[in-house]
Amino acid sequence: MKAHQRIIISRTDKIGDVVLTLPLAGFLKKHYPHSYIIFLGNNYTKPILETCENIDKIVEWNKIKEYPIRKQIKFFRKLNADTIIHVYPNKKIALLAKLAQIKHRIGTSHRWYHLISCNQLVHLGRKNSEKHEIELNFELLKPILKEKFSIPSEQEIQHLYGLTKVLPVPERLFSIIDRNKFNLIIHPKSKGSAREWGLNNFSQLIQLLPPEKVNIIVTGTEQEANEMQYFLNVYKDRIINLTGKLTLSEYISLIQEADGLLACSTGPLHIAAALGIHAIGLYAPMRPIFPKRWKPIGKNATYFVIDKECNKCKHIQHCECIESIKPEWVAQKILSLNKMI
Repeated sequence: MKAHQRIIISRTDKIGDVVLTLPLAGFLKKHYPHSYIIFLGNNYTKPILETCENIDKIVEWNKIKEYPIRKQIKFFRKLNADTIIHVYPNKKIALLAKLAQIKHRIGTSHRWYHLISCNQLVHLGRKNSEKHEIELNFELLKPILKEKFSIPSEQEIQHLYGLTKVLPVPERLFSIIDRNKFNLIIHPKSKGSAREWGLNNFSQLIQLLPPEKVNIIVTGTEQEANEMQYFLNVYKDRIINLTGKLTLSEYISLIQEADGLLACSTGPLHIAAALGIHAIGLYAPMRPIFPKRWKPIGKNATYFVIDKECNKCKHIQHCECIESIKPEWVAQKILSLNKMI
């Protein structure tokens, strides 16, 4: 490991994907505490990276990619990294790492441009894999660790996220959390990145949860607020509507203070799992989006999925399989958790 002192972890995609990459940084810091971890991400995911104790430097790709090519190469050289791990393949970043002469360049062999830009290839295919995303990410550490190592168990992964620097909830949100109830965040939409349970199911769930026991907080983007306008208006006296009203940093702080979060396979679900609150996922049994690949992993994480083949809705967003998860099942689970707090 002595040759790998400054390591770039490159993952420039969405929030959930970034959260599921953070255990790599935790693992490296745990076993090699003197390593310096640089995370190359996007400005959109910067707030989650800022909460992670295992990241020493954050680099925003959104800014770097606007530089002239020579300045990009110079920037990468100034990072003085000896290793880069291309967790999320990006052709331009892979070529820049080579031009910047980063000594160890690790990537999957399933990308043609890695064949010319990386010098340490891992034979790894994600699309049809039976492994969880975190497990697949860990496969990319093998070239770094000369000694044999076993991929951490789910119990070990729970302690590798490192989200210890979450900011306190801002004063304007103090009254949102009711300490006498189970504070449940529901995040109905997914910005099209996952199959959704449907507003009809969320409506039934709200009706099943007694208001004297459960404090319901609805979250989402401003665009999703517009899409859910009727739903939010119907239940305005039963929910606290925070859709489109939170920054990501504020949202992370709110999740930490809540007791549970219910969502389909989205970033907020994985943040909740990483923070150790009750993260309840709603999934379709369809490859490659099924729970085996994308379930939340955390101390109090769980999920619902129908045990059946799910091919009918493979090429459409509407999914009968996830929508057939009964609100009664979900309500029963939430109320059982309410008794524990």
